[in-house]
Amino acid sequence: MVGSLPRFEAVGEKGGGVRVGSYCVEGTSLEEIRDGLLAEVDADGFAPGACGLVICFLGAGARYVARELSEQLRNRLAPEAYLAVSCEGVIGGDRELERTPGAALFVADLPGVLLKPFAIGADDWEAICEDPRELRRRVCTPEQHRGQILLADPFTTPIDAVLPAFDAATDGVTVGGMASGSAQPGGNVLIVNDRICLDGAVGVGLGGAIRLETLVSQGCRPVGEPLLVTRSDGPYILELRRRPAIEMLEELLQTLPEEDLLLFRRTGLFIGVAIDETRDEFRRGDFLVRGLQGVDRDRHAISVGEPVRPGQTIQLHVRDAGTAGEDLRELLAPHRLDSPAGALLFSCNGRGSRMFETPNHDVSVTRAVLAGMPVAGFFAMGELGPVGGRTFIHGHTASFALLRPDLP
Repeated sequence: MVGSLPRFEAVGEKGGGVRVGSYCVEGTSLEEIRDGLLAEVDADGFAPGACGLVICFLGAGARYVARELSEQLRNRLAPEAYLAVSCEGVIGGDRELERTPGAALFVADLPGVLLKPFAIGADDWEAICEDPRELRRRVCTPEQHRGQILLADPFTTPIDAVLPAFDAATDGVTVGGMASGSAQPGGNVLIVNDRICLDGAVGVGLGGAIRLETLVSQGCRPVGEPLLVTRSDGPYILELRRRPAIEMLEELLQTLPEEDLLLFRRTGLFIGVAIDETRDEFRRGDFLVRGLQGVDRDRHAISVGEPVRPGQTIQLHVRDAGTAGEDLRELLAPHRLDSPAGALLFSCNGRGSRMFETPNHDVSVTRAVLAGMPVAGFFAMGELGPVGGRTFIHGHTASFALLRPDLP
């Protein structure tokens, strides 16, 4: 019986008529998932045609019924834009389902909002990244473009080229995640309206009476002193403060408290590259955090996986469950007095129960800080979001798209 299935829902409304619902249901069959989700949507009064945007996150097993489930959800809800993505785990209501059969659903009534659903195949990327006008034509709304939600296959999307192209060609922000439903090429499913894709990316551009805000919680805190890069070669840092990079880091590690050293040994070494090296002081959030990618002992160099130039500042960072939770609360807190209508959450598949002892951590913290705001999303194989005005792919982060009505 559908009534006996575990279901989790949340609904919220803001001035301007924007109304958002998020839902999550466990189930192994098409009928269980479909009926469980639609029962909650109906109970919250979302009539057919009232949901401008619907996004379905297909959890473990659900990708095998993706075509049928999506067709029936679209027929029932009649959204202007429908997206779906296969995932390792899903987020909705007040629940995170990890490696458990089921699905989550995000529905939004968005009066006055322009929506531009799109799909970009693997063979299209090179041409689109080289032609800003074509990218805008495919992705952007005709006017008042605010940004885009991007759901991409990690095996067929050259994300390091795609994100700079989006930044250069579009006026708005890019936020989203990489499909995580399969660890093999060709195994992920991406859907936009009635089109099913096994490669590339799908998404939706948003414009008009909406504010699309982003928040990226990298889950780290800086330790030790900031260090100036004085010599580099692409992603390799050769010198820090005019001394060999490895020598400087080894010396700095000896000055850290034992608790921070234990974190380094347990979770690895993280390097934060300052977004704005002209700042006099650096705090949490001022860095793009990357794991140590490699060491070249012949050159006494370290690699952070991103091009680094002389004059930039780096700082060691630590990451653990406590730090990640603290970082998420700190970033959400400024939105407490004016909570968004709803949010999409793209959380790393290394978070959840792999990082936190408390179940449903990220969704619980978000709803606690923001008074039960509806949030839905999935555990991604890479999270997309801006830091310091540029969009990056991240790891071990929680990346949010916050939706607010753009009131006059």
